[in-house]
Order: sequence, then structure tokens, then C-alpha cells
Amino acid sequence: YFRNEGSLTSSLRTLLFFTALMITLPVGLYFSSKAYVFEGTLGMSDRDSYFYAAIVAVVTVHVVLALFVYVAWNEGSRQWREGKQD
Repeated sequence: YFRNEGSLTSSLRTLLFFTALMITLPVGLYFSSKAYVFEGTLGMSDRDSYFYAAIVAVVTVHVVLALFVYVAWNEGSRQWREGKQD
């Protein structure tokens, strides 16, 4: 019983971490890349910087999703191996 509760807590903690990452990282990278990289450093127009900053945000979402799937897969296989040894 306690092992299941620990794995549930661990899974919930992982889910909350990646949820926070999914919200903050793409939004933060969108605005920072738009202002500092595309408009500031590269001198792009306002319209072009919106487009490229959106691409950065979409790629970031995909990277965070891939990391979540990787972590969830490894966590599930680890719990399965530990349960099978009992």
C-alpha cells in the first residue's frame, strides 16, 4: 500500500513539474527571444520577430513534451521492475 502511495506522489510531482515547465518555458522563451534575440541582436522587424519567436515557443513545447514522455516511460519501467522483483 505504501509503495503505491509513494509512486502516486512521485508521478504527481513529475506531472506538476512538467505542467509548470510547459506553461512558463515556452512563454518566457517567446518573449525573451522576440525582444532580445530577433529584434535586439538580429534587428528584425516586429512582424518577423513574432513569427520566429512563435517557432521557438512551439519547438520548446515539443521538447518539454518529449522530455515528459521520456521521464514518464523510465519511471513506469522502473516501478514495473521493482514490482516484479517482489
